[in-house]
Amino acid sequence: MIVLGIETSCDETGIAIYDNQRGLLAHELYSQVKLHTDYGGVVPELASRDHVRKIVPLVERTLQSAGLDKQGIDGIAYTRGPGLIGALLVGSSMARALAYAWKKPMIGVHHMEGHLLAPMLDNNPPSFPFVALLVSGGHSMLVDVKGIGEYRVLGESVDDAAGEAFDKTAKLLGLDYPGGPLLSKLAEEGETGHYQFPRPMTDRPGLDFSFSGLKTFAANTIRSCDGAHQTHANIALAFEEAIVDTLLIKCKRALKQTAYKRLVLAGGVAANKRLRASFENATKSGAFEVFYPSLAYCTDNGAMIAYAGCQRLVAGQRTEISATSLPRWPLENLSPLKNV
Repeated sequence: MIVLGIETSCDETGIAIYDNQRGLLAHELYSQVKLHTDYGGVVPELASRDHVRKIVPLVERTLQSAGLDKQGIDGIAYTRGPGLIGALLVGSSMARALAYAWKKPMIGVHHMEGHLLAPMLDNNPPSFPFVALLVSGGHSMLVDVKGIGEYRVLGESVDDAAGEAFDKTAKLLGLDYPGGPLLSKLAEEGETGHYQFPRPMTDRPGLDFSFSGLKTFAANTIRSCDGAHQTHANIALAFEEAIVDTLLIKCKRALKQTAYKRLVLAGGVAANKRLRASFENATKSGAFEVFYPSLAYCTDNGAMIAYAGCQRLVAGQRTEISATSLPRWPLENLSPLKNV
C-alpha cells in the first residue's frame, strides 16, 4: 500500500509518501521558523495561514518527487491531533478533499504515535516491546509500548515539557527562537563545575517529569550572574546536563519497572547531541539498547505520519470524512493493531 502522509500539527508542513513494500518514496518539509522568530514563539493564526499557502505546492512536489500521480496513491494519512486546532484543520481539510476527489480511504493519525514509530523508518528498527521517551516542545512522556496502538503512559510532564523548558531558558539567556538548539550550541562552549542545577523529581519514586522549577532555578541564576558570554555558556551547559540527567534517570527507572531491554527516544529533543551521547554511554553497561529516529524524522514531519497511517490502513482501519480534529487526544485511547 502506498500512502500520502500530511503533517500540520504546529509550525511545520510535512508531506511524504510511504510504500509498505519499498519504504519511504518521497519526503518534503517546510518550516515556519523564520515566520515566528520575531514573535519569540509560534503564533497559531499565522501558522494556520502559512500551512494554507504551502500545503498544495508541497503535495504536488512530493508526488512529482516520487514519480506518482493520484492513481498511484492507495490511501491518505493526516495528523488528526493533538496540536493547534487551526493548523490541524488545514491538514485534515486537505486530506478530506483528496480522499473525496481521488476516492481513496483515509486515516487520522495521532501525532505522538507518529513520533513514537518514527524509528521504524530506519534500517535498524526496534522490536516490540520497548519503552519510548517522547520529548518535544509540548510533550515529555514515558510510554510502555507493547505493539502498535498498545500504549500505556508510565509518566509525563506535570508542567513544562523538556523542550518548552529549553526554549524558555534560552529566551532568558537572550537567545532567539527556537531557543532549544541555540541553547545547546551555547552549551558546547560551557565549562563544567561552575553551576550545579537540580535534577527535578529524581529524589522521589515515580516516572513523572517537572521542569518548571528547573526553569525558575535557571532564571534566578541568570539574574544573579555577571552577564558575560562565558558565564551564560556555563549556565547553558549546567541546565542542559540537568535535563539530560533527569531524562536518563527516569528512563532507567522505566526500563527496570517494565523489565524491557529496548528504549526508543523520539521527538524534537531526541536530536540533542548531549542527550544522544549520554544515552549511548549508558548502553555500554549492556543493560539496554537505545534507538533514535534519523535527525530528519525527530522534528514534526510527514514521513512518520505516512508510516503510522499506512500500518493502520493496511489493518483495515479508516477515518470517516466527517471526523473532527482533536487538539487534545490521549495516546492511550488508540486502538491496537493485533495483526501487524
